[in-house]
Amino acid sequence: MRELSLHILDIAENGIAAGADHLLIRVEESGASDRLMLSVEDNGRGIPPEKINHIEDPFVTTRKNRRVGLGLSLLATAAKRCEGDITVEARPGKGTRVAASFRRSHVDRAPLGDMAATLAVLILGNPHIDFRYTHRVDGREFILDTRDLKTEPGGLSLDDPMVVHRVSQFVRRALEELAAGPNLSPSMEGTDA
Repeated sequence: MRELSLHILDIAENGIAAGADHLLIRVEESGASDRLMLSVEDNGRGIPPEKINHIEDPFVTTRKNRRVGLGLSLLATAAKRCEGDITVEARPGKGTRVAASFRRSHVDRAPLGDMAATLAVLILGNPHIDFRYTHRVDGREFILDTRDLKTEPGGLSLDDPMVVHRVSQFVRRALEELAAGPNLSPSMEGTDA
């Protein structure tokens, strides 16, 4: 995959397919340690114990409709190529946590990609699922929690494409501000509707 955000999308969709109704997505960037870390944690069925030892094997999958599972094997290859690693913690019946790390400045590291679009796809396609996205850059942090959006005055409808468009604009602007400098507090005000 050409962007890490697509790996995040793939892992999140796997969790949703496994029955998750809550996903935690984290991205952490550190200039001081030259690391980029990402993780996706869900409360779905988890990966069966007999599959957990074969996560890097593209010919092993938990899905019934196909015989190959390229997602985690491609992520593992991408991480190791960039002096990083992947860990998978599976709790059958309770969920899965996939985490990958990369040397941030490695010449072969794929760009993070468009996290705002990734989140928009996940939210619009799954408005009944709760997503919490945390992005940290050198100690500064941005958090988006769809539970907070649903409980705002007037209750935002996350199955409305215009609302999700506004949310994605908000995320995009917040991530630009996060990358640019000191911890700012972006708001939903001023986003195009």
